Amino acid sequence: MAGLYLEEFEVGQVIRHALTRSVTESDNVLFSVMTMNPQPLHIDFDYAAKSEWGKPLVNSLFTLGLMIGISVHDTTLGTIVANLGMTDTSFPHPVFHGDTIRVETEIRSVRESKSKPDRGVVEMEHRAYNQQGDLVARCLRQTMVQKRPA
Repeated sequence: MAGLYLEEFEVGQVIRHALTRSVTESDNVLFSVMTMNPQPLHIDFDYAAKSEWGKPLVNSLFTLGLMIGISVHDTTLGTIVANLGMTDTSFPHPVFHGDTIRVETEIRSVRESKSKPDRGVVEMEHRAYNQQGDLVARCLRQTMVQKRPA
């Protein structure tokens, strides 16, 4: 698998993920409907046109999921045991249909598990940017990751 084992993470390491993704209208509407989120800023073009944005906003939880999803191949694919939490999540700039998202991940801390000798905890800061370089999402994510097999 492409993911990193605990020993391969280094505090301060920044991973610039090669995978990018343009967000479509279909992504936004389908995600909003699937999660039963009726917010008209996401799914009602007429309502959104009258807002300060003048057009629909992409659902921020879609943006969060996309940001973390883009990071998986380079960080935890096949090596994660569990997501432990996400904190300090923010969305400083809106995402709109047609925006292309790129992501970078900074490793904030790495430690061995106190109770399980075959794994450890990695805290990552994920940051997502649009095509203009605006920071559109950020979160700290705590993950439990396998150690390299003996």
